[in-house]
Amino acid sequence: MMLPNMKRISDSLRKNFTVTASSFIAFSATTGFAGYEIAKDDVTLTANGKKQEIRTHAKTVKEVLQEQNIEPRKEDYVYPSLDTPITDDLNIVWQASKKVTLTVDGKKQEIWTTAKNVAELLNSQHIKIGKHDKIVPSPDAKIKKGMEVNVEKAFPVQLNVGGKQKQVWATSTTVADFLKQQDVKLGELDRVEPSLQEKIRENMMVKVVKVQKVTDVVEEPIDFAVVTRQDARLPKGEQRVISPGEKGSALKKYEVVLENGKEVSRKLIETKTIKASKTRIVAIGTRSTNAQSRSVPIASRGQRHAAKEFYVTATAYTAYCGGCSGTTSTGINLRANPSAKVIAVDPSIIPIGSKVYVEGYGYAIAADTGGGINGYKIDVFFPKKSDAFRWGKKRVKVKILQ
Repeated sequence: MMLPNMKRISDSLRKNFTVTASSFIAFSATTGFAGYEIAKDDVTLTANGKKQEIRTHAKTVKEVLQEQNIEPRKEDYVYPSLDTPITDDLNIVWQASKKVTLTVDGKKQEIWTTAKNVAELLNSQHIKIGKHDKIVPSPDAKIKKGMEVNVEKAFPVQLNVGGKQKQVWATSTTVADFLKQQDVKLGELDRVEPSLQEKIRENMMVKVVKVQKVTDVVEEPIDFAVVTRQDARLPKGEQRVISPGEKGSALKKYEVVLENGKEVSRKLIETKTIKASKTRIVAIGTRSTNAQSRSVPIASRGQRHAAKEFYVTATAYTAYCGGCSGTTSTGINLRANPSAKVIAVDPSIIPIGSKVYVEGYGYAIAADTGGGINGYKIDVFFPKKSDAFRWGKKRVKVKILQ
């Protein structure tokens, strides 16, 4: 039987032991936790540009990322590599890749990329960009998730505007948009080949014909009419000009179409007479003659004379021709007498002072000579240069009447 004092001592010892054991267990746990914490490594993780300090027991970079709920794709940027062992003060960088759609000349593909901008993306895909290529968005645009990048490679095109041709660069588009890109402004009448709706192709020729309609007003001569009258006083077949006739003039308004500055059509739209023409009247002889004789009797001042006839080369002159004095070698002032009918002759063929009839010119007098008039040649006088030019040079029959 245990004495009361002994029981109190036993209870006291039991309580002290329990307290001591509990304290030991608590101390051991605290010591173990502290040791666990001390065993962790300090690393720096930069994830998508955000930096954080991490204490970890992970053995590799991959485990560190998994602890942060990061499952990297193969296209992601990870440094150092996923299997790199963790060491104290290690710097880890992870940049998530972004999905973009890249279309090059109509060929589309989906790409995961960590490029910062469009230029880096294209470089990573080994796509070389020329200065004429079309890129949307611009090369310096930042890459965003779900972005669409479109690249159109430029190719050479021949452009001819108004007859001037040059080589330019274009991307796949319509002819209409291509001309806008080249700052070619089309007029209402301009013609474009091929059509504005057609697609541009490499080495295609795009031709713009500049078309204009302009008004041209010119003064033009009006030819005179020729009226013939039968005259029984003249030998049959012989002609005599009763009235020489005179050309008139008119203002004519034309609508002119120009292509590339060159006239391609002209349409008369209005005529206004300035001066009316005068009719030429020609007498045609009807009197019968003796066909066997070259001496033809004709009436002249009431007398009949034998006429000698032959062919000559006839030219024309005026009183104001170069080097002309206006006065014939026989003293006739042609400037004072513009209606005179005079011819210049070689006196050895046609005597000076002879009265003659010149086919197509009429009755005249041989009252002049000239340095160039030798042999069977004559020079007929006209008061106007236009009539002289119209006569030109021709072979005519001359009859010496007296």
